[in-house]
Parts: sequence; structure tokens; C-alpha cells
Amino acid sequence: MQVDNRTEADLGPNSSLYEKTLAVRNAFSGKVLKVDALDIELPDGRRSVREVVRHRGVAAVLARRPDGKFIFVKQYRKCIERAYIEVVAGGIEDGEAPDVTARRELREESGYLVKRLLPLGSIFSCPGYSEERLHLFYADVEEDPGVTDFDPDENIVTLEFVEEAVEAAILDGTISDAKTLCAWLYWRMRGPDPQ
Repeated sequence: MQVDNRTEADLGPNSSLYEKTLAVRNAFSGKVLKVDALDIELPDGRRSVREVVRHRGVAAVLARRPDGKFIFVKQYRKCIERAYIEVVAGGIEDGEAPDVTARRELREESGYLVKRLLPLGSIFSCPGYSEERLHLFYADVEEDPGVTDFDPDENIVTLEFVEEAVEAAILDGTISDAKTLCAWLYWRMRGPDPQ
């Protein structure tokens, strides 16, 4: 079974679809991201502009307790003006490996310590305008949570769902976060006990 349909010709300047960057202008720099405007040349010589959101990346963790319950968090997401249910996730610090971020964020946001951590895969959140890459993990965690350590501007509630409740919440739209859906899909495709 072929999983990746890319060829060497699809990658970088060798691609027949390659867009050459002519100039980069920073439009915004914030605490978490920056936005650049790129002047580009299309393969046929036409010129255009691409706006690119720069982000250092994220590690996200689908965590399961020994009793089979999955750990999720609920927090208010200002961009969509609602409280939202997601897997634990957080930004990768400069020089930090994604698996280190996954363990740190799981402890900080839920209090749970990892017994076993397995990579599920990675995704690009919105490659049409963002370079953000999300590294997805599955974790078996300890039975009982320890102390959380939220960021000063975070308010997080930890939730536990049995497998059937997760799938019901996905089907009824209660869980609709892309990284959460992708983590769940990867986990389901690899089986209940990914190796």
C-alpha cells in the first residue's frame, strides 16, 4: 500500500508547481506567531503575493488512563467564541523535541504523567496560509493525576471520556477540533493499542 504519493519532483524547486519567493515582508510579529507577506513568482512567470502565518509547531496528545478513559481538556477559544473540547496540546519551545513538549504539556494541562508515549504522525493545520505543523502522540498515563501547572492566562478543565463517548461526541459535533479528530483517526487506524 502506497501511503505517500509525493515524488522528488513534487518537493521544493524541482516541482513543476514551485512558487519562487522573490521577497519577504514581515507584517506582524506577536508572542505566538508572526505573519509574513511573500512576493512570489508562479511557474508561468506571473507574480502574486502569499500571506504566511509562521508558527514554531505544536505537540498534541491523545492520552488514555489505565481504566480506558481518555483525557481531554476544555478551554475557551476566543477565535471561535466558545469553550472547546480538545486533546492536550501546546507549543514547542525553541530547541525542544516534540515528544518532550507532549510530556510537558500533558503534565501541565491535565496533571497526568506519561507511562508510554508513541508518535501517531504529524499534520499541517492549514497549509494554504500557515506553516504550523502539529506532532500527534498517543500516551498511556498514570492512574491518578498530579498537580497541574497552567500558563498564567489559561483556564482549563480536564475531562474524561470512555471510547464510545468520544465517538458520540465526534459524530454530534461536540468534538470538532481538527488536531483532536486527526489524533483519534490515527489512533483508530493503528488499533486500540498502537505499537
